[in-house]
Amino acid sequence: MLLPATFNFHRPHFDACLTQYWRSARGFQDEAYVRRLAETGFTHCEVNALQAHFPYEESIESEFYPQFYTYCAGFNHFVNSKLTEGLWPEHYLEANLNRLKHLAALAKRYGLKPGLLMFEPRSLPEKFFVKYPTLRGARVDHPFRSRLPRYCLAQDHPITQRHYREVMERLMAAVPELSYLSIWSNDSGAGFEHTASLYVGRNGGPYMIREWRNHQKIAETAGRSIVAYLDNLQTAAAKTNPDFDVILRLEPFKMEHDTIKAGLGGHLTWEGPSMLVKGYSLPYPHPKYPENMGVAGSLLHTTMDEAEAPALAQSQAAKVDPVFNYSGSGVMNHEPLLGLPFPRLLHEKILALRQIGAHRTSCFGGLAHAEATPFWPNPVAIRAAQFLPDQSIDDILLNYATDLVGPAHAATLDGAWSEFEAAMIWQPLVGLYSAFGYCWQRTWDRPFVPDIEAIPLPERRYYEKHGCFQSNNPGVNDLGRDVLFDLISREQGDKMSRDMDAEVLPRVRRLLEKLTATHQAIDPEKDARARRVFGDLRDRIQGFLHWVVALRNVCTWCATVYGTLETTDEKERAVHEKRLQEAIDLDLENTAGLIELIENSDTAFMAVSAIGNHTYIYGEDLSDLLRKRIALTTAYRHHPPRIEKGILWRPVPGTQWPEGWSQQA
Repeated sequence: MLLPATFNFHRPHFDACLTQYWRSARGFQDEAYVRRLAETGFTHCEVNALQAHFPYEESIESEFYPQFYTYCAGFNHFVNSKLTEGLWPEHYLEANLNRLKHLAALAKRYGLKPGLLMFEPRSLPEKFFVKYPTLRGARVDHPFRSRLPRYCLAQDHPITQRHYREVMERLMAAVPELSYLSIWSNDSGAGFEHTASLYVGRNGGPYMIREWRNHQKIAETAGRSIVAYLDNLQTAAAKTNPDFDVILRLEPFKMEHDTIKAGLGGHLTWEGPSMLVKGYSLPYPHPKYPENMGVAGSLLHTTMDEAEAPALAQSQAAKVDPVFNYSGSGVMNHEPLLGLPFPRLLHEKILALRQIGAHRTSCFGGLAHAEATPFWPNPVAIRAAQFLPDQSIDDILLNYATDLVGPAHAATLDGAWSEFEAAMIWQPLVGLYSAFGYCWQRTWDRPFVPDIEAIPLPERRYYEKHGCFQSNNPGVNDLGRDVLFDLISREQGDKMSRDMDAEVLPRVRRLLEKLTATHQAIDPEKDARARRVFGDLRDRIQGFLHWVVALRNVCTWCATVYGTLETTDEKERAVHEKRLQEAIDLDLENTAGLIELIENSDTAFMAVSAIGNHTYIYGEDLSDLLRKRIALTTAYRHHPPRIEKGILWRPVPGTQWPEGWSQQA
């Protein structure tokens, strides 16, 4: 049966379990997942996954940076050019390339076009630049995460351009069915020279700009160079596939934005959550909290501004057809949870993209772990928007619920999905934590105490070794900060925690009571499947409750610890202390409940690594880590609040300053 498709280009984007940082997820099956993508209405499939749990990257003690190379793997992890031969072991490249070929073959088997998502131009090892010093380009490492300087190639150099042509040609020769390359940059070991944003910040090799140019001239030159880089790759790929697309994620390039867009067209385009993107600030506030900005592209972003359609029409008339991102899962929304239902919000967003005239779209995170979420309505909503956009989503979901639990229980199940959406939409967007930061800040297993560093370092090591922590990162002892970023202010923490108390937690708890009663009322002998479906949903929403309570407590910590440290009024301090201790009581209860859920539920309600903990995913031992959290929280809960403000100046462990010197100079 042939059906018209709403989007002719519809792909997973940063496909968490298939290619990105959750690829070690327990029970994940490549072929079943790719088949689910095809069934859901995707047209393309992301295939450049590393074979190993972690990348092969040079590192030194106490640095975090190489972990960033585990996702969006670049050219150098799959193929060499003649210029880079010997930098990576041949067996490592072969293993990764074979993995890429395997996924591409699966995509082709199910009618999907394979493609790539890479952080590029990515850094090369320092030994390369010792050999070829005139090819040194921009420094692209993060000043806190990295202890070694890292550089990419000078992108305008003819030798660099030939290198990129050759690696593109070699990759196309190995996998000729590749159809697109999406490039992310200026983060995670990659960067374009002389751009104004992270992490490059107007630095680079000697070939692009003269001294004393003003910022506008530098931005124009850097923008033109980026377009030339994209065109070089497309020209190389087009030798094998003339329709090969090269796509640039545009948000990092606020200063270079106009120049880049003016140079695109044909098979060079861009992607982002909105036509109105210019940097990371977008005119999309939280639907319930207007002061809470930055929801564009998240599951809270369900509408498109009236200015989007004319801007898109103008772009398409100029032969630039951009790709719009939307969120279809918990990835970058409520990690590490799986299978939470928000089908109507999702359907509304996809139809809003259709309404503005979008031809191309991408689902951030893909379908996450489809085998672990057998009763999840979100893929049904995506498929409906792709193939049956004029049909009522209410009818589609009720029919799906009927297929799952039969007509007697279908309305109850569909009502539960809707009721959860009505609760979740009130969840505030908490900077970093509402994305990958929830895991890398170790929100679930870090002790919840007023003075984190009152706990001796050896006792904290069980979670710090897996978090995105460095010895001088304020995030070590301050839940509201990460390196130089202020994540949660006292005022924000106070408001968001109270909003969750008033709007989110009561709604979720009421729904859990209903689901528990429904589940218990179903006779397992007469209707085992319906009982299983309702039990699955109950456990996922129970997991969300544990997730949101922990996040609520992080916000409360910022409100009360900062409040205590910022006042000398003893009555005010007593109020903060009481509220913090109440949050600790709630945390101990919440953590115990999470342990019970993990150990007694058969529902895979969260992504769990089958290999081991790392910064973006918990391992099989989470229950043990949670018990350590309870023990340390109980032991250190009454220490007075303290945050060491001079943590930025801490040396790397083992450093010996000259005798008589100190970090205070």
